[in-house]
Amino acid sequence: MALIKKFRIKSFKKVDPIIQVKKLSLSFGSRKILDGINFSINKGQILGLLGPNGVGKSTIFNIITGLIKPDFGDVIINSKKVNDYPIYKRTVMFKIGYVPQYGGYFGDLTLFENLKAVGEILISNNKICSEKINSLISKFEMETIRDVKAKHLSGGQKKKLVISLALLGNPKILLLDEPFAALDVMTIKSLQEIIVNLQNENNISIVLCDHQARDLLSCVDIAIILSNCKIIATGTPSDLIHDTKARNAYFGDSFKIS
Repeated sequence: MALIKKFRIKSFKKVDPIIQVKKLSLSFGSRKILDGINFSINKGQILGLLGPNGVGKSTIFNIITGLIKPDFGDVIINSKKVNDYPIYKRTVMFKIGYVPQYGGYFGDLTLFENLKAVGEILISNNKICSEKINSLISKFEMETIRDVKAKHLSGGQKKKLVISLALLGNPKILLLDEPFAALDVMTIKSLQEIIVNLQNENNISIVLCDHQARDLLSCVDIAIILSNCKIIATGTPSDLIHDTKARNAYFGDSFKIS
């Protein structure tokens, strides 16, 4: 675990939240999904969301991006309330990158063609666009699969591609929905290192959710446990595994992180 995340940001000299979620509530028909959710993520921090299936982790991402509007509560990005901002405006104004659990690429285009298609929309200068694409291909060691159609890539290669697509717009905020799902151990470790390096090298604020609790806790500064529509615990990985509510609702008694 320590090999992935050598240090954790436990506190900030200056509290400067890039995202604030205040009193967020949402129901689908008679089924309540979120009930008065409050949390914030500071600039340059990695935050993890954990909880059972159907607890609302992906829904929180959809609310932050603007895909879903909450019944009550506010999403504030860079001190600006964005509830009424459409998806494209949030993405461009606040530089949000989103990596979905599934898809996020054009299957019949090669890896390079995917990057070029999105890059041409986001970057007006052709030379800068080309340099950015080549830099990402090199950064994620994708030279050998540059001309392979995306639908023929492995799960880990597809995930690297989608993260690269999200990074083309130089995001300040990166949302990762289940990045470790259905991947082998070595690929997960590679992605963990990518996530931590994005924080260290690019100062990107990252929010990720995943059911692989150990893998998520290996690369976050702080995590939130959701259960029964509410946040029941917040803290560093070490804090959370000793939290009675977190153990009872999610981890269980035998869970360890090392």
